[in-house]
Amino acid sequence: MINPWHGVAELALVVDGPSTDPVAELNRGIELLREVARGERPPMLRLYRPGPTVAFGQRDARLPGYSEASAASTRHGFVPAVRRAGGRAAAYHRGCLVVDHIESAADAVAGTQARFAAFGDFFARVLTDVGLDAHVGQIPGEYCPGDFSVHGRAAGVPVVKLVGTAQRVIAGAWLFSSVIVVENSAPLRAVLTDVNAALGLEWTPATAGSAQDLVPATTVDAVEQALLAAYACELSSGWRGSVGGSHRE
Repeated sequence: MINPWHGVAELALVVDGPSTDPVAELNRGIELLREVARGERPPMLRLYRPGPTVAFGQRDARLPGYSEASAASTRHGFVPAVRRAGGRAAAYHRGCLVVDHIESAADAVAGTQARFAAFGDFFARVLTDVGLDAHVGQIPGEYCPGDFSVHGRAAGVPVVKLVGTAQRVIAGAWLFSSVIVVENSAPLRAVLTDVNAALGLEWTPATAGSAQDLVPATTVDAVEQALLAAYACELSSGWRGSVGGSHRE
């Protein structure tokens, strides 16, 4: 069986517990990517529920308004950080689920666009499984816009961005990182409003929503369970590691 992203048949599962250092949480993905590239760790899926963070893109950090945007993040109780993967400013907190999928590859650049498409479809299916009308595609005015964002629809109309994705590729491995916004969208909308104003970026605040805005009973636990079930269907050899398929670090 070939999975949609043409990856390995078996993954280690790492579930990180809560951290008091959002910057370290963000940087850990890059550290794991390097370890996988060096052969020190197997290909893996890492899940965590992040502390309040505004992850700025490299382009954001070069804008004249970056200092004010960073200060605005702090005022809202979000830690500002500059991520090494692509994209523009995105906000997340414990009501989100971060999914870092890391694999070794002789040519990690090959298949970059195909991975965006494959994972977009995959995450849309996961959210459909928990009752959302989820689809792949950028919606007008969304924050951190991307062609392969996953959005939610109400009455057939695209209304909120639910999943943002980014990649980091180095010699010997790739990292596909996704943020699923599940609960409590109001603080995210508030901080992004001030951050994007400082950066001079136009956007539509209503696009910063959550799965819970569309299906109120949705929880991070339910999305995580659906995600792991969907992965189990795609991995012909299943999970690598301890009983239950995961360990916490």
